[in-house]
Formats: sequence, structure tokens, C-alpha cells
Amino acid sequence: MTNQVISFLKYLNIEKSYSKYTVLNYGKDLKVFINFLNEVKINSISKIEYNDIRKFLEFLYNMNYSKKSIARHISSLRSFFKYMAREGVITNNPMTLISNPKLDKKLPKVLYYDELEKILEVPDRNTKLGLRDATILEMFYSTGIRVSELVNIKINDIDFYEKQIKILGKGNKERYVIYGKVLDKLLNEYINNSRNILMKKSNDYLFLNNLGNKITDRGIRLIIDNILKKGMINYHISPHTLRHTFATHLLDNGADLKSVQELLGHESLSSTQIYTHVSNERLREVYLKTHPRSGKK
Repeated sequence: MTNQVISFLKYLNIEKSYSKYTVLNYGKDLKVFINFLNEVKINSISKIEYNDIRKFLEFLYNMNYSKKSIARHISSLRSFFKYMAREGVITNNPMTLISNPKLDKKLPKVLYYDELEKILEVPDRNTKLGLRDATILEMFYSTGIRVSELVNIKINDIDFYEKQIKILGKGNKERYVIYGKVLDKLLNEYINNSRNILMKKSNDYLFLNNLGNKITDRGIRLIIDNILKKGMINYHISPHTLRHTFATHLLDNGADLKSVQELLGHESLSSTQIYTHVSNERLREVYLKTHPRSGKK
């Protein structure tokens, strides 16, 4: 079964163009599943039935896995068995009747304008790394791109005249994101005063680490963590927090949902609709705090 898992992970990486981080998570989920199968003495993918999947999910529940984590395992298994069916390894897919657990609704963390400004002001733009870090933060907020998309931007992907960037998103799908004057100014400063110094040899990628190599997803996350420490900011944010903030601020200022969907690269409008809930919740919070007849003291 291990070889079949390896084959599936290669398929996700090469054919589906999933990020290393995503493929790693699929691998972790399937490792838990394979360990469970070994415990219950099932040694062949073709022998797995619906009831075996149910027992595995019960095992996860008894091990105190969260609903969100169980849902992720189900998603991983669904993709895996679909691939196994495609490859002719199985004739009956045991995941067909398995449904996801109903998740508790949790709105994504979004920064208020003053919180955002405080974070954006932390990097020292007079240093080569500080200028790079400031540009990275502004890139996330100005475009709403994912961290996996940011690290793969090449210089040639940027149209400096039209102020737009070609992004290679999930499933190898291309889209263009637009940016404004603030990021335009930072990009030019970074390329001229930081990137040229960081670059030790020829490199097409926009963002480089201190060794002159293409920056990684993990490198970006470490940069943000260091910015939070340096700025003495006592709440956690991630690249996705800035993506959430990008979408919510657009809606707060009158953007239509379809346009936000296109900018985020969401396949389905339903994925974007979460931000209307965030925007509405923020409006409710403002009303309750400020209106004299809201009944809130």
C-alpha cells in the first residue's frame, strides 16, 4: 500500500501541481490511515469496504481529533480512492457514501485597519531584508494571493506598466491580480535596492532569501513570525490572515462578490461568501458599539 500512496502523492505534485505543503498534509493523513489498516490486519487497498472507513473515522473520533481534522482526513481519503479507481486498483470506491461531519462555523481572522498598519510599519525599509519583508507583507495585502503563489512569482510575471501580476494558482490555473501605487513603489524599491544585493547568481524569482535563493513557504512564515515578535504584536497572523483581510476590506468598501472571487482565484462563489459573513459581523460590531439605541452599554 505504501507504493500506492507514493504514486498518489506524485500525482498530486506533478499532475495536479499542488504545493509541497498540501502534498505533505495528504501524506500525513494517509500515513494515519495506513497505520490503522495495519492494526486491523487489512493489507490490500482492494479489500477496504465502507464499514472499514466508518471504523477508521470512529477511531479518529475516539482519539479526540477535531471535526475539522476529521473532515480533512475524509477529503484526503476521497481523493486517494478516486485516484485508485482511476488507476484500476479498485472497482468499488468505499468513500462513495461517506459524508463530511458538520463543522462548527468559524469566521476567519481579519485585521482592522489600525492592526494592519501597525504590522506593515514594523520592517525597517532602510535595510535590504526589511525592505524585502515590507514588500512581502504589502504584496499579500494588496493582491490577496496565497503564500504558495507568492513564492513562485517571477520577475517576468509582473507587468509594471499595467500594474498586474500573472499568478499560477491551484490546479495550474492562471489568473491576473492587480496592484496599486503603494505596492508599485515598494516593488521598484525592493528590486533596485534589495533584490539586486541579495541575488548572488542569476535567479528569475521575485522574492529571495538572504542566500540569494528562491524563498520558501516556510521562509515566509518565519519572516511573519519574526515581524510579530519585533513589533511586540501579541496575536498570531499568517499569510492567509492577510488574504482574508484583503477580501474583507474590498467588500467593506463596496466591491462585488464576483470580482473578489476572481481576484482570490476561487473556483466556486460559495468559497468567497464566507467574507460576506465576516463583513456583516464587523458592521454589526460597529453598530452595537456606536449607536446610542443599540442597547449595548
